[in-house]
Amino acid sequence: MASTHIFSAYDDDLKFLSRRISEMGGMAEQMVSDAVRALVSGDAGLAQKVISDDVIMDNSEREIGEKAIVTIARRQPMASDLREIMGSIRIAADLERVGDLGKNTAKRVIAVQAAGVPRKLARGLEHLSELALLQLKEVLDVYTSRSPEKAEAIRQRDEEIDAMYTSLFREMLTYMMEDPRNITSCTHLLFCAKNIERIGDHATNIAETIYYMATGSQPEGDRPKDDSANTVGASE
Repeated sequence: MASTHIFSAYDDDLKFLSRRISEMGGMAEQMVSDAVRALVSGDAGLAQKVISDDVIMDNSEREIGEKAIVTIARRQPMASDLREIMGSIRIAADLERVGDLGKNTAKRVIAVQAAGVPRKLARGLEHLSELALLQLKEVLDVYTSRSPEKAEAIRQRDEEIDAMYTSLFREMLTYMMEDPRNITSCTHLLFCAKNIERIGDHATNIAETIYYMATGSQPEGDRPKDDSANTVGASE
């Protein structure tokens, strides 16, 4: 009877971690979506909400980490169960960072509010965020299914976001060269675009963690990359 109680309590611990990861994931998605919407529309109130919500994300990551440590100490899990717990810590860290990137984007809203965001650049930022958020949503779905095949497929798609970011980077440089008055606002927008591109990287990190949780091994080969923004203009 005592053994049944122990296993039940252990199962509850794992379910707690899984539930909290899912909650963090949903909040991270909302923060990024709201941050981009606030940026494009100049909504300072929505931006402030995103900034305030970051505290909740920080507390959630800390709570998951503390629960994971206590679970390891009490249950002394082995093999797949240990990977499950350690994976939760890693995924929580990535999601907390996604929240930070949403917050950092929201902080730029006031800086670009006066000049506004040119419609063409706004569409580019929205498209980039749609790609990043789709990848984040899909990887959170894979977290539920624990499919290594789907995790690997998401990992292989990281270059799509990189390519979109590079294209947007070039477009913003063009705006700055055409009119020096655009330099300040476009510089802020470049930081926002980089924040969004980094969200895709964190989604890929989560995919790699899920692959490890499911298989016990790391994905083979380097992840695909197509971010050439650092070479733009180098040979032109």
